[in-house]
Amino acid sequence: MTEDQGGSPELFVFLASTVHDMKNSISVLGGTLENLLDRPAAPGAPAEDPAYPQLAHMLYQTRRLSDNLMQLLALYKEVGKPTYPFDPNTVPVQELVQQVASQARVLLASKGVTLEVDFPPDLLWTLDEDLVIGVLAHAIHNAVRYTRDRIRLAIFERDGLLECTVEDNGMGFPPSMLQAGAAVGQGVNFLTNSSGLGLFFASEVAKMHRRRHAGGSDVIGSIGLENGGPLGGGRFVLVLP
Repeated sequence: MTEDQGGSPELFVFLASTVHDMKNSISVLGGTLENLLDRPAAPGAPAEDPAYPQLAHMLYQTRRLSDNLMQLLALYKEVGKPTYPFDPNTVPVQELVQQVASQARVLLASKGVTLEVDFPPDLLWTLDEDLVIGVLAHAIHNAVRYTRDRIRLAIFERDGLLECTVEDNGMGFPPSMLQAGAAVGQGVNFLTNSSGLGLFFASEVAKMHRRRHAGGSDVIGSIGLENGGPLGGGRFVLVLP
């Protein structure tokens, strides 16, 4: 939205500030739930607290809300006032994977889901670490919804590109979600499913990453959704130049 379309700079600043405050509150709530889920059981306590599954579900929902609010702040650049500037740096892929896995550890444990990781230990890549971690973390949170009990995060170099995949062993993405993934860049229909914002955000982050090809053209990042892969379920793919 632009000022000519009825908005105003003051309104955009107010909305961004409000979203930021909401994200902070959700982060505090999520941290409290993580602490409750991660603390050891008291001596003599039952093996599993009856409230544990409910707390785990609450943590999953707070992570979804936190993802959405973070994505809204990052996409605030669309109205001309960037909140998350693009800041690429050369980082070890191993460090990237460790940060994503660390963020997801308590949620996955509370849901009984195993995270498998696969990556070359010495690979370095130039990317915006915070934005890419946000994309991969959201993909893992989304995979929790579809998986039976396994999620795989794999990052490799293929044909001069960095291919990051998040896969699960569930039944695969429903047709509506595959269609939403194919429609990214052509206008997302937010009524088809709840992950339209996440897909749009991932697509925008991918497109921020570009590299000049030897022939003079730009190589631009991309995303994709598909079914299959090593675990046989849904597969989110982020490709970066």
